[in-house]
Amino acid sequence: MSDMSSILPAALPDNTGLPEQTGFDTSPATWLEAAFRHVADRQMSGLPFYRAAIPVKACGFTLFENQWIGCLLTPWTLSLLILPGPDQVWLSRAPGDRLALQLPCGNVTFLQGEIGNQQGERRQYLSCSLMSPVDKALTPEQGIALAEQSVRMALSLPVADADAPRDPSRRALFHRRGK
Repeated sequence: MSDMSSILPAALPDNTGLPEQTGFDTSPATWLEAAFRHVADRQMSGLPFYRAAIPVKACGFTLFENQWIGCLLTPWTLSLLILPGPDQVWLSRAPGDRLALQLPCGNVTFLQGEIGNQQGERRQYLSCSLMSPVDKALTPEQGIALAEQSVRMALSLPVADADAPRDPSRRALFHRRGK
């Protein structure tokens, strides 16, 4: 497991033939929404798990260790994404490569993804699926709220239960002191 600094250029060799990926100076939310709307319209809308009422929405993108992290809600999935931040350069990686990172919430495994926009600009990103396909009962408002809350949770420090037993054995669960 590595921290976010491991996704900088020296992390993996360039094995895709794509140029290095330069960072976004400002939030990539608008770019992502346009690119994924294009995919939604051209490739996904006819699939049985596609939820037409769910918007393409990039939520909560913020800088963390100089990388952009946020959630992307689409009519087919909800994912936690990481993209290079200002002054960052990532070497291209093969789509599908796995990268384990340590976030404040804990260890998270991401997959390398790649997408292009209508202008033909291709970008790579790291993605961790949180819900795929999107739940049929989820309303658009609930989906956006879930995406925003998911980013906050990913960047939140875990809370320890002070009353939890220090000994993780099964026997210790039944013998709490002071209760």
